[in-house]
Amino acid sequence: MASPFDGFEVEAGMRPSPRGYAFDLDHTLSAVVALEARAPDDAFTAATLGTDRVGNGAVIGTDGLVLTMGYLIMEAEEVALTLGGGERVSAHVLGSDPVTGFGLVQALEPLGLPSLPLGDSRGLKAGSPVIIAGAGGRSHAAAGRVLTRMRFAGYWEYLLDNAIITEPAHPHWSGAALIGASGELVGVGSLSLQRQSRSGAAKPINLFVPSELLPPIIDDLARGRPAHAARPWLGVIAQDLGPHVVVVGLNPRGPAARAELRPGDIILAVAGVAVADLADFYTHLWAQGPAGSVIALRIQRDDDVFDVEIRSLDRAAMMRKPKFN
Repeated sequence: MASPFDGFEVEAGMRPSPRGYAFDLDHTLSAVVALEARAPDDAFTAATLGTDRVGNGAVIGTDGLVLTMGYLIMEAEEVALTLGGGERVSAHVLGSDPVTGFGLVQALEPLGLPSLPLGDSRGLKAGSPVIIAGAGGRSHAAAGRVLTRMRFAGYWEYLLDNAIITEPAHPHWSGAALIGASGELVGVGSLSLQRQSRSGAAKPINLFVPSELLPPIIDDLARGRPAHAARPWLGVIAQDLGPHVVVVGLNPRGPAARAELRPGDIILAVAGVAVADLADFYTHLWAQGPAGSVIALRIQRDDDVFDVEIRSLDRAAMMRKPKFN
């Protein structure tokens, strides 16, 4: 049977050397495990995230608590963790948080692995050395650096104020552990992005979610409770295109699709306040009240400008809930 580690090895010259760290590198890297999840075919997220998902998780508790990205485990009915020696352990979903993007799972058997202490990424800046670690030990880890810190707006109605951008890009970034100078967990891998190199070529980089966002919500996540009040969700897939926020797609089950918004529509304003970019759009959208609030949008479609009111939804209410064992 194929291993979830196969094909995700880091080039030998990019791997960290134990001599470069004050902590036991191999011991620390063993706390990163592979994670495989399967969601049912009729899951709300199946069309966008697929049903079979593979990524990583970081052990953060001696009782088998594993931190990962929520999109890997949303609506998953089966979760398996693979340890560095190839052992497979079943796990169940505890919860996921759409605001931070984090997800938690609980191993159903003892893992016998160290846990990574949670660090604080706020001391990281451009040039700070880090280890970018996927599951599978040193051959799946890269000695990297922080490229920058930035605000990031995702097209799926997501906003992260102080994302960590790293290089080199990791071949298995999803749920990967970002490890700081003392062996602490300072971030969790979320995305593969691109930047333009000096030669003009596109160069892959990774985005990590800062670990300090977890402590305020970990108790709620671990108990399967919402970590934040539900935000109004429209089901709009939008991008910054030039000076405009443009609708490029719609969730077919979302409120915006029912209100007959279309790809190509330009979002000019929310509740009468002009929006200049995605971050503006989300900030004003979420300021209108909780999920279920009516959202007033001003839309430009070709040469027409018109106003539309859309009753928002709680996105989480449309998803299957974790089943606790």
